[in-house]
Amino acid sequence: MCNIMNSETDIVTYFETAREPLPLNFIAKGVMGTETIIAAINPRATEEVIQGILRAAKKTLSVVIFELALSEMSLSGGYTGYTPQKFADRCKSAAEKEKWFAYALHADHITVKKGTEEEMIKVKDEIEARVQAGFTGFAIDTSFLFKREEKTIEGQLGKIISKGLILFDFLKEKMGDKPYGLEGEVGEIGITEFTSVEEAVHYVNSLAENGVVIDYLAIANGSKHGVSVDANGDVVPQLGINVQRTIEIIDEFKKLNYDTRIAQHGITGTPIEVIASTFPHSNIAKGNIGTFWQRLVFKILEKYEPELYARIRRWVLETYGTKDVDDHTTFAKNSKFAWKEFFNEVENISIDAKEAIISKAEIDMLEFINALKMNNTAISCHKYILDNNLDDNY
Repeated sequence: MCNIMNSETDIVTYFETAREPLPLNFIAKGVMGTETIIAAINPRATEEVIQGILRAAKKTLSVVIFELALSEMSLSGGYTGYTPQKFADRCKSAAEKEKWFAYALHADHITVKKGTEEEMIKVKDEIEARVQAGFTGFAIDTSFLFKREEKTIEGQLGKIISKGLILFDFLKEKMGDKPYGLEGEVGEIGITEFTSVEEAVHYVNSLAENGVVIDYLAIANGSKHGVSVDANGDVVPQLGINVQRTIEIIDEFKKLNYDTRIAQHGITGTPIEVIASTFPHSNIAKGNIGTFWQRLVFKILEKYEPELYARIRRWVLETYGTKDVDDHTTFAKNSKFAWKEFFNEVENISIDAKEAIISKAEIDMLEFINALKMNNTAISCHKYILDNNLDDNY
């Protein structure tokens, strides 16, 4: 390893230099103890969203996480049209254009819904595809296997843990000596029952006893994916995240000397001022922002590509509309499925539209960076890499 000073110039040079995505655990450990939440961006829409976000990250010396879930990105294209390799290539292309490689590539929600042998084989194939594409973080999500009919925590979480361990072990085998980060999920996002402290501790303990230490834990704490909209199509503020329960879980982890922190899913609908003022930064260490960027692109298309936007909206309403649901709600809930249908057309929008997306994504990302207190997180991660002689490890 070169003996490099940790000056701002060195950091910019380091992350301007083309390199593989940052291992997610380097980010988790690099900012440990820092009062920050790292944005995990779901940029399912266009490469220009990624460019704008990286531009903002570079200006503020920030690291960022890019992620897509299994439902969105798969060997068959998911509902966005992305394969793991196509998404990895897109992030790399944006990083090359913006000259900022301080990002992790995360496989979000590698989901198991039933745990059958057939499903597990398919999920392993998806994991292997992500490994081959160069992903550096993996979220194993077996939360659907929670058994509510059981009376004990061991019984309720038994299948979540056993099936999860199979996939964590498979991932370890495939990654070999490569560094990577891990996320687990003990409470299904969107359910009304909050994850208890006991459930979270039992899950993390059980993994640790089997040699699996996760960087982030996703819990059921009142969040949900996507957004709700009012009669005008405007986002209804989401204020249901149980911050107190979140803090209680991390306080218990700290007592047990676990460095695992919370991955807060579903915060697109949370007002940015609430994120800034009430979220427990560093206890929540990863914040997932997805639908926000999709809505940003649709607003740009509506202005710069009105004919394309009209066809997208019409397709969504004709495909998913029902008599008992208003059009704004139908579009808000189902417009994510339009990306695959209109993938090539969105790729070929005007230069003006693309520049508008980049500009707006940069502006909005700068606001998120301030609210999440992400400024200078690249400095922290760079220091962690150098202090631990890790600069040749990825």
